[in-house]
Amino acid sequence: MYPDSIKNLIEAFKYLPGIGQKTAERLTFSVLDFDDEQIELFSDSLKEIKKNIHPCRICNVLTEDDLCFICSDHTRKKEILCVVDDVKTVFVFESMGMFKGQYHVLEGLISPLEGINPEDIGIAQLLDRIKSNSFSEIIFAFRPSIEGETTSLYIKRILEGLNIKTTRLASGVPMGADMEYIDSLTLERALTDRKELE
Repeated sequence: MYPDSIKNLIEAFKYLPGIGQKTAERLTFSVLDFDDEQIELFSDSLKEIKKNIHPCRICNVLTEDDLCFICSDHTRKKEILCVVDDVKTVFVFESMGMFKGQYHVLEGLISPLEGINPEDIGIAQLLDRIKSNSFSEIIFAFRPSIEGETTSLYIKRILEGLNIKTTRLASGVPMGADMEYIDSLTLERALTDRKELE
């Protein structure tokens, strides 16, 4: 029932995660209300992000330059490396302003059931980086899952004998949560990572 130009934009919006038919229609009709300057900005921004954004050659954080803003910052701690499986995690950490070390972004997590092996997620690049630097601690900041646990243990095993401390983020029961709705893996981790009351 829609003209082709509207249909095409609706279909384009549906490429975005979490966008269904109704939301895509609503976004399309919002775009129709844009003036020429807004349309130009929207269009140019889409082209520029695809053309200019690429992974940092050291850590894989997204950047427009050869090195990202973290790798080019000489004030950051060089001895602590936080390994994540998604570049968005880096930006979440940076927005909090609490971590001042280095990052390394993998291309996902090991998942044998899905056919994702260590060589598929860039572990070789990570290991090369670790062996050519003097990191004293590697922090695994993966989402709490079987895949996250598998990936952490795999890398930890390879690093044995290098005298590098490996840690992971503490995880457990979120504040205000009802115990009956918490999955068994989260409860198990909460019990394992329990801390003494101070």
